[in-house]
Amino acid sequence: MREVVGRYGTAIAGLGLILVFVLFAPNFATPVNLINVLKDTSFLAILALGFALAFTVAELDLSVAEVASLAAVVCGWVVQQQYPPYAAVAAALAVGAGFGTLNGFGVTRLRIPSLIMTLGTAAIAKGCAFMITQGVAFVGRWPTGFTGLARGTTLGVPNLVLWMALVTLSAGFLVRWTRTGAHMVATGEADEAARLAGIETGRMKRIGLLLAGVCASVMAVLLAANLSSAAPNMAGDYLLYAIAAVLLGMTMFDPGKPNIAGTVYAALVLKVLGNGLVLLGAPYYVQDIVLGAIIIGSVAFSASVMKKAAFKV
Repeated sequence: MREVVGRYGTAIAGLGLILVFVLFAPNFATPVNLINVLKDTSFLAILALGFALAFTVAELDLSVAEVASLAAVVCGWVVQQQYPPYAAVAAALAVGAGFGTLNGFGVTRLRIPSLIMTLGTAAIAKGCAFMITQGVAFVGRWPTGFTGLARGTTLGVPNLVLWMALVTLSAGFLVRWTRTGAHMVATGEADEAARLAGIETGRMKRIGLLLAGVCASVMAVLLAANLSSAAPNMAGDYLLYAIAAVLLGMTMFDPGKPNIAGTVYAALVLKVLGNGLVLLGAPYYVQDIVLGAIIIGSVAFSASVMKKAAFKV
C-alpha cells in the first residue's frame, strides 16, 4: 500500500484537484475550457519534455526558454521575409539543435558544469533575440500554412494536442525501448559505472542536451504559429513551469527519477491549477506562490525517495 501511495499518490492528488475545480470553479468543466487547457498544456509539456531528457542524463538545461524565444524570433523573421513555412520551421529547428549541440560540447568537451554552460547560452540566446528584433515583436499577417500547424484540427482533434502526443510518444519510445535511451538512463543514474561498462557517457549527455534544444524549438514554432507573433521574451516565463513539471513528475510513476509520463501529467496538473485559480478569481500572484511551493515539495519528496533507495543498496 505504501508503495502504491508513493508511486501514484501525486497522480491521484492531481485527479482530486481536477475534481475540486469541476465542482467549484465556474465554467471549468465546459468543453471549450477543457480543450483550451489541453492546448495550453502542449507548449509547457513539450518544453518540459526536453528539460526532462537533459535531466535523464543528469544535466540541467536552463537555456530552453530563451532558446525557444530565439527560435520563435528566427522563425518569425523568416516568415516576414516571405519564405515558405517549411523554411521557417527548419530555421527554428536549426536554432534549437545548434544551441543544444553547443551546450553538449561545452559540458562534455570543455568540462563546464551544465548549470553554468546553459546559463551562459541562455544569455547569448536572449541577446541574439533582442538583436534580431530590436525589442519589437514580429506581428502582422502570417501564412495559414504556418499558423495551421497550431491552430488547425485533424479528425476533430486540435493539432496542438496531436503535436504534444507525438513528442510524448517519441520521447517515451526513446527512453523506454531503445538502446540509446537505456544508455541515457544509465548515464544519469551512475555516470562512472556506465562509463566503466563501456557506455559513451559523453555522447549520451550530448544527445540529452541536443534533444532539449530541439524540443525548445518545436515549442517555439507552435507558440509562434498559435499567436501569429514572435517576441524576444515570449517563452521566458515557461522556464520555472518546465522545471516544476519535471520535478513534480519525479514524484509519481517512477518516484525520484525524471520520467516522461510524470512530466506530461505534471504539466497538465500545473495548467489545470492555473486555469482553476483564475476561474475562482484568485489573484495572479497566487499562482507563483503555489508554483514555488510545488517546486520545494517536489524536490523534498524526490530527495527523500533517493535517500531511501541509497539505504536499500
